[in-house]
Amino acid sequence: MGSVLVSLKIAVLFVSVVVLSLSFVNGDIPTTLDGPFKPVTVPLDKSFRGHAIDLPDTDPRVQRTFDGWQPEQISVSLSTDHDSVWISWVTGEFQIGDDIKPLDPKTVGSVVRYGVSKFALTHRAMGHSLVYNQLYPFQGLQNYTSGIIHHVRLPGLKPNTLYYYQCGDPSIPAMSDVYSFRTMPVSGPRSYPTRIGVVGDLGLTYNTTSTIDHMMSNHPDLILLVGDASYANLYLTNGTGADCYSCSFPDSPIHETYQPRWDYWGRYMQPVVSKVPIMMIEGNHEIEEQVEKQTFAAYNARFAFPSEESRSSSTFYYSFNAGGIHFVMLGGYTNYNKLGDQYRWLEKDLAKVDREVTPWLVATWHPPWYSTYTAHYREAECMRVEMEELLYKYGVDIVFNGHVHAYERSNRVYNYSLDPCGPVHITVGDGGNREKMAITHADEPGNCPEPSKTPDKFMGGFCAFNFTSGPAAGKFCWDRQPDYSAYRESSFGHGILEVKNETHALWTWYRNQDAYGTTGDIIYIVRQPDRCPVEPEIFT
Repeated sequence: MGSVLVSLKIAVLFVSVVVLSLSFVNGDIPTTLDGPFKPVTVPLDKSFRGHAIDLPDTDPRVQRTFDGWQPEQISVSLSTDHDSVWISWVTGEFQIGDDIKPLDPKTVGSVVRYGVSKFALTHRAMGHSLVYNQLYPFQGLQNYTSGIIHHVRLPGLKPNTLYYYQCGDPSIPAMSDVYSFRTMPVSGPRSYPTRIGVVGDLGLTYNTTSTIDHMMSNHPDLILLVGDASYANLYLTNGTGADCYSCSFPDSPIHETYQPRWDYWGRYMQPVVSKVPIMMIEGNHEIEEQVEKQTFAAYNARFAFPSEESRSSSTFYYSFNAGGIHFVMLGGYTNYNKLGDQYRWLEKDLAKVDREVTPWLVATWHPPWYSTYTAHYREAECMRVEMEELLYKYGVDIVFNGHVHAYERSNRVYNYSLDPCGPVHITVGDGGNREKMAITHADEPGNCPEPSKTPDKFMGGFCAFNFTSGPAAGKFCWDRQPDYSAYRESSFGHGILEVKNETHALWTWYRNQDAYGTTGDIIYIVRQPDRCPVEPEIFT
């Protein structure tokens, strides 16, 4: 009799938990199944500081605090699966001026000791190191050479396990303090990171520090940085900066940068990214042209990417798994045409995704396709024309973008039409950088840009023609907030993605001006695999 009562109690408890869980999922928080939603624009809070001020080089958080070869700017990033991560760091000091001599990467070893006990780092891995230069072919501009940048891949890791590590060169000795990170869960339909922080266009301002503080209060297991990190290219090589480079320095013979801002950014971010993996994709502020039209030198050197592991030939696009989520990180500033390497790689990568193992498919790149702000309006239209059909075919669930310095979430959309099987596009370019916040909308009177001025200057091309159907047929802009735009607001902030199971993911956007834990926008994004089936092709 006692065993029957125990069984009944367990059964009642189980049913209660299930009911509680379902009521939480389908309670007061809206879901995409309730949509499409009537477009909402939150009025601009004019009391909120829409400009931002960069941290000066005298701020203790960006200064070098030691001499010699001690590791600094330490960070963790993921490989393609849970069983491997990358540890990156810098040793030695950068040089800037007329007479610079690059450091020899062979001077210092690239070693990581790691293990599951802080007091027994029994495993050892070695990697590679490099330096990069930012050189200008014009008299009076200062050249830059970096410290020695190290990247080491740690293999053979267990899923969802806390590891401790030290990096540096034990032969000098010059080893870091002991840090820790947690690996991703094993890939599976019921296995997910608890929280994923999503942020874009960070910069290094006092608003940036508010964004990071707010995000870390939500305890993310992983951070997606959707482009534009340091904003070093808002500066001349002599360290003079401006909110608008082209406005302040119109006569500059080349778009200069002040590369030490990258080192300041790495030092500021170390307390965060030395323990929480960060995955970065390039933005327009990473272009950084230099001698012989070289570009993206800092981006390519400073971050570790799982390109080789995901069979990509480029740091501009790659993929990885985080539990039951497959992420594709795409390049908006490299060839995205259907005959190009990126498109062919993407076709093969998407075809290999097993939705029984990784039900969720999330795509990320920098310039948005579905932003309704005047800034960068339809700037990436050529990329959309080339790639949108492929992403739709394989059932991408969510798209994260930056670039526009505001927040916007779309209804499910495909080819500018409401579509229950289209992805939800989310723009989070509101990380806090010193450029102006985006506040005007292309659908407001007088704010629709001239079509010929919309294409991205770096990529070129023109694909943004007038709409041919729907309420905006024959026009370049809508005359009201478009139906595909569900929610938009001009505020600095960050987002948190919490995938709950195979079909439900909670998306929450937090504004910097709010108290910790207060939500600005919240919704359950719900997958409908039965309604929107995916039949992958097999590429050999």
